[in-house]
Amino acid sequence: MLLAFISYPPIPIFEIGPFRFSLHGLFAALGFMAGAWIATREMRRRSFDAAKYQSVLTWGLIGSLIGARYSTTPAALLAGTPLLDALNPLNGNFSILGGFAGGIIGGVWRMRTLRVPVWPTLDMSAFGLALGTVVGRIGDLAIVEHLGRATTAPWGYAIKSGYDVAPQHDALECVSAPEEICGVYHHVAAYDLIGAAILLGVLFLVYRRMKLHYGQLFWIWAAWYGAQRFLLDSLRVGSGDAMVGSMTWNQVSGFLTAAGAIVMLFLFDRRQKVATPEEDRRLGAGVSLS
Repeated sequence: MLLAFISYPPIPIFEIGPFRFSLHGLFAALGFMAGAWIATREMRRRSFDAAKYQSVLTWGLIGSLIGARYSTTPAALLAGTPLLDALNPLNGNFSILGGFAGGIIGGVWRMRTLRVPVWPTLDMSAFGLALGTVVGRIGDLAIVEHLGRATTAPWGYAIKSGYDVAPQHDALECVSAPEEICGVYHHVAAYDLIGAAILLGVLFLVYRRMKLHYGQLFWIWAAWYGAQRFLLDSLRVGSGDAMVGSMTWNQVSGFLTAAGAIVMLFLFDRRQKVATPEEDRRLGAGVSLS
């Protein structure tokens, strides 16, 4: 008998008058806006050009949409999906790590064309990447997406009979069941939200109390979040996600991200200068304020 669990009805569509919104898409957009806001605020505090940064964000958004969709293409091809179907922009899986990678690549390209200093900008963007994850995951909680394997833990999410969860979990739904509970599963999206919130706090703590070299704050974010996704996706093995051997595609991506970031973190301790107001000014802070 289940004594405790978390359960609430999914909200796939939210209606305001004649308008109907997908909470998944709505919070993804709000997450980007929240991340852009906090990163822009930190750019202004450091007296870097916030106007140019808005252009960087625009290109980052375009890159993130492309990266989120097409980073899953190799896994789809390995699973036997026809090439044209795997490349269809409107049909297929999306990856948050792929979105981050595409957004960073697009943003860095724009930084270089505008002569915006890359590493200070990526450091400030780390706050936005963490906050954007926190806000964006609320949409996943609303539609009940990214559930993991079955669990007896009291913090597991219970699917009750009649619940309409995200399409990827249709097989877990039921019309009737003992105690009206179809099953209890790890709510991986909730774990990811909590981890990202802790990461945001750690970034601010490290930023304010330690002498960091340029780029290190960004690599701290990458190492933490890559490791977080590697660990959390172990709860999703066997849940229908694309697999590479015994690991999910996100586990492979998370492991490579975390490992590479840790290496870069130590390399930057030797190869990049310590971030100071004087060095910021040398890099252009205060020259063109917005």
